[in-house]
Amino acid sequence: MFKTIAGLSFAALMMLHAAPSQAQEAMEKKSYNYAAWTPGIFSEAVTITNMGKGKFIFLAGVGAEDENGPRGAIRHKGDFLAQCAYAYDKIKRALAANGSSLKDAVKMTVYVTDMRSRLDWAKCSQEAFAGERVPAQTLLGISSLAFPEMMVEIDVTAVAHE
Repeated sequence: MFKTIAGLSFAALMMLHAAPSQAQEAMEKKSYNYAAWTPGIFSEAVTITNMGKGKFIFLAGVGAEDENGPRGAIRHKGDFLAQCAYAYDKIKRALAANGSSLKDAVKMTVYVTDMRSRLDWAKCSQEAFAGERVPAQTLLGISSLAFPEMMVEIDVTAVAHE
């Protein structure tokens, strides 16, 4: 019993001294919205900082919603490649606004309303990454997205170095 208590005490003591600079700063989470209609509904991006020398960036599903239009306005109706390219443009801007880029993406979940679009998805993704390493991805075929005219939506997790 004494050895167990002594071992636990030693482990606790080592944890206190392991990373004093990180222990002084608490992790900080911030949420961001870029489109006028999204605040109060969902966060378009979330960052987590004070984790050492980097931060996590979580982007909510990004699709062809017109960020300058009213809620539910979709650009490029019926054109998968154009919707995909527009979504990637918005992703790049959201990451840049948080000091990051596509090269920092580590995980993407992609939702498409028609799996026959998977080859178009691959083409669009390759063009967006332009030779950069493509992150881990999951492609899911689903029956519908947030708005009826949406054909693709992309969730992105990135880890940016500060």
